[in-house]
Amino acid sequence: MYILDEQGEPRVEPDLMIWSKWFAEDERRLVRKNSFYVGDDEVTVSTVFLGLDHGWACDKPPVLWETMVFGGEHDQDQWRHRSHEDAVRVHEQLVTDLMDGA
Repeated sequence: MYILDEQGEPRVEPDLMIWSKWFAEDERRLVRKNSFYVGDDEVTVSTVFLGLDHGWACDKPPVLWETMVFGGEHDQDQWRHRSHEDAVRVHEQLVTDLMDGA
């Protein structure tokens, strides 16, 4: 279980109660969210801090961020990230590409 520290860096949180309270209340879990239309379809691109390692590889940095598309041709497509910077970069590029019809 991970939370974000005061500088926005992930850190392990071994206490389930502290983690679940942080997870429920800290708005920094939402990294980016953009909604727009592609043709007639409303599309939302959302990037969040997951709070749990979705990489499952002990020898690599944890996978703690996820970008997903909701709606349109790419509905439910997802990308997972090992860093906040990568998550933001992918999110912004994806929004640009989808708005441009790519």
